Amino acid sequence: MKLDRTMGNSDSVLVQKRLTRFRPEERPVVEGVFDRLQAATGETAAGKTLTLKTLQSSMGGLASESMIRRVYRCLCSVDPGLAAGKASAPPVCGAGREQLVVFLADTLRGTAEERAPLIVAMSQSGAGEAAVVSHEQVAEFLQDLIAAVVQILAHRGRIRGWKPERMGDCAQGVNLLAELLCSELRPSDEGVCDVSCVEDWVFRVPQVSLYLEMLVVEGLNVSLAGRPAPTLLPPCRDTPWKELRCLLDLPTLMFLAPQLPDNYAAPWRLVFSTQLHGESFTRMVAGLTKCGPTLLLIKDTKGHVFGGFASHAWEVKPQFQGDSRCFLFTVFPRLRVFTATGYNDHFMYLNQNQQTMPNGLGMGGQHHYFGLWLDSDFGRGHSRAKPKCTTYGSPQLSADDDFTLDSVEVWAVGKPPEPEEGEEGKGKRSVLDADPEVQAMMEMTGKTLHSQGLREPEENQE
Repeated sequence: MKLDRTMGNSDSVLVQKRLTRFRPEERPVVEGVFDRLQAATGETAAGKTLTLKTLQSSMGGLASESMIRRVYRCLCSVDPGLAAGKASAPPVCGAGREQLVVFLADTLRGTAEERAPLIVAMSQSGAGEAAVVSHEQVAEFLQDLIAAVVQILAHRGRIRGWKPERMGDCAQGVNLLAELLCSELRPSDEGVCDVSCVEDWVFRVPQVSLYLEMLVVEGLNVSLAGRPAPTLLPPCRDTPWKELRCLLDLPTLMFLAPQLPDNYAAPWRLVFSTQLHGESFTRMVAGLTKCGPTLLLIKDTKGHVFGGFASHAWEVKPQFQGDSRCFLFTVFPRLRVFTATGYNDHFMYLNQNQQTMPNGLGMGGQHHYFGLWLDSDFGRGHSRAKPKCTTYGSPQLSADDDFTLDSVEVWAVGKPPEPEEGEEGKGKRSVLDADPEVQAMMEMTGKTLHSQGLREPEENQE
């Protein structure tokens, strides 16, 4: 369907210029969105505008009512004869064909300069001429946008093995991720955000454009060939969800996963959880070692959730290990990541059963003053970072510098290392192998481990 040429030449020229951003095979798709939206609601008789009802019909299962109204107000504010996003009172009849084309071009192929007025329009609480919005209004817009993205992932079957109903509070995660992204805003001295402020923010925070594009593509059913849907979640595999209540939620996962190095795209695998394996440091160490890079999550008894990313497989030894790709993070009460400062190389530390060195797991800082520390007795830990951890520049992660442990999870997040020579055929394991604590206790009580030398020969593994 070709665009209606009854409007002025300047209008058609600008709209045609916007269409050149799309490949030739994509342009008919973009031009046809208007008619498909109308046909879906049987409003073709109206002919010239999209109504709020039209958008509700298209986006209703993927976005909240407030988000749909934001998109509608923004569409109606587009002046195809000038530029996108000029705030004005929406006409009673809705948004026109040219307005939709400009909106699609600027959200899907636009620059930060072109997207900023759209975001200002969507952040406003109602129709009007205001050229500025408050920090709080932008945060509310982001909450609606992130919630819509999470809903799209669920409705489109892109959860990739995760179980939202067995994970953390998604609504809380939405608010925390919105607060994090909004923390990058730089309002004026008066505390407001004008278009130039939002433009700078959109340029520096790519997630905003990514989420907006996903909402528009999915909500308005814009099927552009050659542009696969963004992969916002890592795949998850072999997780016993029936027994687990995960410390992660989907928005937190959407934020943490891209912080990992680019080559860590293997399915995430749960290798330790206090819910499943009990409060055993030895069992946690067995899960940590020989499984490649890991993400450690800790919840203290006062509700703070935090952790660290280990870029290497952990080794039990009295020296620091790892590299500058490691980082610390907080999940609650604020979502933040703290990367290596270059001050020292105290990235990872894991030791056990030593008399002269600290026994436990640590990341950053120094002995007895770690940015994150779990004692080998597994009940206690500390985050002593005043004013900041030297290795990662992180503040105190836990509610108190010395904390009591509530729960722990360890996720293997990278490609598992190749088995060492002689390990390829090891498939079956004794319960004594699975729980070294049991083996150690039996040895201490003088019991002979007869099964050590009398195990059944293992079947060949294909």
